[in-house]
Amino acid sequence: MPITSFKSGTKSRSMLVGNYAYDPSRGIFAGGVNVSAGNVIDYIIIASTGNATDFGDLTVSRRSLAGCGSTTRGVFAGGTPDGDTIDYITILSQGNATDFGDLTSTRHGVSGCSSSTRGIFGGGNSANNVIDYITIATTGNALDFGDLAVGQSFKSSCSSTTRGIFAGGTGGGSENIIEYITIASTGNATDFGDLSAGRYDTAACSSSTRGVISGGTNANDTIDYITIATTGNATDFGDLTVGTTGGISGCSSLVRGVFAGGDRAAARSNIIDYVTIASAGNATDFGDLTVTRYGLAGISGSHGGLA
Repeated sequence: MPITSFKSGTKSRSMLVGNYAYDPSRGIFAGGVNVSAGNVIDYIIIASTGNATDFGDLTVSRRSLAGCGSTTRGVFAGGTPDGDTIDYITILSQGNATDFGDLTSTRHGVSGCSSSTRGIFGGGNSANNVIDYITIATTGNALDFGDLAVGQSFKSSCSSTTRGIFAGGTGGGSENIIEYITIASTGNATDFGDLSAGRYDTAACSSSTRGVISGGTNANDTIDYITIATTGNATDFGDLTVGTTGGISGCSSLVRGVFAGGDRAAARSNIIDYVTIASAGNATDFGDLTVTRYGLAGISGSHGGLA
């Protein structure tokens, strides 16, 4: 059986599932709500443009969940109706999610990031400061990692191969705080700097060096960026095609960041935008989700947290 090679960022990989080779730069968007909470999972090919394609279904219909992933597996955790559910999928296949285990506590508005081996889930409703971790290649319940400096929900998160970032959030207001952790260890988060403005329900994605944070409350079209290996305040990157009032989600390859869904122009949206992470500038239209929704989670098998 021939194996086809695909290039994602600076890495070339070959993947074979059954009789078919797949591009490992798939982006996955799961869950979300339009009228009611959804179980929809879509996928895109990040290096191209076009509309999303149906992938399968979550085990539980929900929104405001978190996602993370390795090169082979995507994991989705939490969400509302309030739950501790963790599901997983095999990124390079299609089909319904499978039960993975449970978070340490029931919550929604949680955010997720990962290295190639470990997934991290932080924050959540009721101003939750809990950080959990899992080993992505196994199944089982999450374990305690440490605490965020400030208990908040609706943060966004991204990572390099060593460091996880949590940005924005709400504990009652709109926060500009950025915190970081070292993914391979355990312990409490440390202050990193500030977003350009306080907001929550944002989306984040990353290359191995740069994190990009977009959207959020107050019809926000702002895109900020940070250099993950340093500390300091975020810098203006550009604007989304349409501003959001929250519920947007992000994923990335090492080269391109993609932002999907959300509340845009006072309505649930199916919009997908993209940016080139290494440059700065306004987002460009990518295509549409299969279902108009907000509060979805995004993951990929080629993001900046992967070795």
